[in-house]
Amino acid sequence: MENYPGFEHHGATQGVTGSCHRYLAAPDLHFLIDCGLFQGRDAIGDTLDIHRIEFDISAVRALLVTHVHIDHIGRLPYLLAAGFNGPIYCSEPSARLLPLVIEDALKVGFTRDAALIRRFLDTVDKQLVALPYRQWHTVAETDDASVRIRLQRAGHILGSAYIEIESCYKADDWRHRTVYSGDLGAPHAPLLHAPESPEYADTLVIESTYGNRVHENRETRRQRLHSVLSHALQNRGTVMIPAFSIGRTQELLYELEGLIYQGRHNGDSGWADLQVIVDSPLAARFTTVYRELKPFWDDEAQDTLRAGRHPLDFDSLYTVDSHEEHLQTVAYLAKTRQPAVVIAASGMAAGGRIVNYLKAMLPDPVHDVLFVGYQARGTLGYQLQQLPAGSEASVEIDGERVKVACPITSIGGYSAHADQQDLLNFVAGMQAWPQQIRLVHGESRARETLKAAFQAMAAEAGRELEVVVPT
Repeated sequence: MENYPGFEHHGATQGVTGSCHRYLAAPDLHFLIDCGLFQGRDAIGDTLDIHRIEFDISAVRALLVTHVHIDHIGRLPYLLAAGFNGPIYCSEPSARLLPLVIEDALKVGFTRDAALIRRFLDTVDKQLVALPYRQWHTVAETDDASVRIRLQRAGHILGSAYIEIESCYKADDWRHRTVYSGDLGAPHAPLLHAPESPEYADTLVIESTYGNRVHENRETRRQRLHSVLSHALQNRGTVMIPAFSIGRTQELLYELEGLIYQGRHNGDSGWADLQVIVDSPLAARFTTVYRELKPFWDDEAQDTLRAGRHPLDFDSLYTVDSHEEHLQTVAYLAKTRQPAVVIAASGMAAGGRIVNYLKAMLPDPVHDVLFVGYQARGTLGYQLQQLPAGSEASVEIDGERVKVACPITSIGGYSAHADQQDLLNFVAGMQAWPQQIRLVHGESRARETLKAAFQAMAAEAGRELEVVVPT
């Protein structure tokens, strides 16, 4: 076992999507960590070929899921089509959420046939193994080695985990511990327990989405969100928020409920006019499951519940279901002066219902576009985010040029991802630092900047640390 464990990466090495990593515990003992779709610039070309599983899975014993965002599990249908029939390990909340994500992915990318989708989901359900946090679970035992895993809270979305993998090599009587970060969340994220550093790792595979940035703190981001909402109330316009159906939507609802409650409590009657509209059947389903998973909410959210408030189910919250109702809502908000917040997918404005809102409202300066998450290169969200402030600009949507006259705002503090300092703290908080760090899930500039930051931190501490940027 001289060259084991080994590491191979089948996605998220050139960008932030398509996460898929293979852990080689032994020649015939492999594990996949995530198996996600490529999106944005990462998906340029024939997407079927890009997503097809081209690597050998004959030795893959199990799939380990860090969380259920589509760029981490969206290739699951391709993986099963390639012949994978092993267990799929994930946290207990992820086991509730994953079938909803996969059902939607099948409808968008494969088939609308309900019977076929049901059969596929039944297959997935038989393979899902829900694990509690903070408990070791043996996933393989051979004559030469044993492998066990432990899930720890990652603070990214409900159910997210970083995964500790420990391989014990019997002939040599030694152990190696690897940590796969998945996507780490920023501290103080609504609803979520903040991630804590592991005890130690020999090898750390860590994301680098914001490896070159530092987020605003929570108070700053709340003030900026309050400012955008106040603009909507003053202009009687709509704040359009492209948001992922799972995670970002529910955390935004939590923050919006708090601001609306505060506004009303302070006697500002204008807040009573602000409608919050979730225009996504999928997001509505996720929000329902989030409510059912209250035991996994953090202490602050539990205190809110005990105070008699319902942060995911408040009076001014409306859900749009059918496509017909969606089109009516777009037309109504575009023509009337009803202050509103619309949360709709996709999170990078790369498709979905948010596009219709943007087409209808970008030319009108009374409205606002608010980005609260990462926008990958090549997406409409990224194009809008890069427009110079105050410029007379336009973007192409569905083959048409659309004038952009409304303000475009980005609040980095609401990102679901840890920033550079959080990533450094994740390592600094370990009792024993890793010998090797492998940087994935980031654009090249973010990875290289984070690499330099890790090296500088190690030099200052007088420690040996190898930082690898896989290709």
